[in-house]
Amino acid sequence: MISKKVVLIGKYGVGKTSLIQQFVHQRFSEKYLTTIGVKIDKKTVNINGTELNMLIWDIAGESTNTKIPKSYHLGAHGAIYVFDLSRPFTYENIVTELNNLKKLISNVPIQVVGNKLDLLDEKNASQIINSLPLEVSFLTSAKTGNNVEPLFQSMAKALLK
Repeated sequence: MISKKVVLIGKYGVGKTSLIQQFVHQRFSEKYLTTIGVKIDKKTVNINGTELNMLIWDIAGESTNTKIPKSYHLGAHGAIYVFDLSRPFTYENIVTELNNLKKLISNVPIQVVGNKLDLLDEKNASQIINSLPLEVSFLTSAKTGNNVEPLFQSMAKALLK
């Protein structure tokens, strides 16, 4: 079986842990428990007959990337950058933060995800996405499960290329 490490990064409270819980365990909790350091989950997915063991690293969200140990990123085969559609400060410096990420882990698939879609209407979400200077891979809601499975399936396919 093939194993691949995926890191989820983004500011605190954007829903990284909730996305993982929804994907791995099909559950959502309203309680906010901040991640200390890193938490690792795994899920095996089948992509066109190939079993892939996804090792999903939930890296604590800090206000600056300098507080996150670089060692958490070592050996990552892919990354999912999560921001909160309802809180602008989580995506205001998205280009700089993605450039910093690319310095730590280069030549890997990176998906940019706007989470908490359930808190906005379609018009507001579209305005936010259109205002960003980059392409957003998915809009998700960890609460409703909207686009969570497609996000991780898309990453799994990219990891197998």
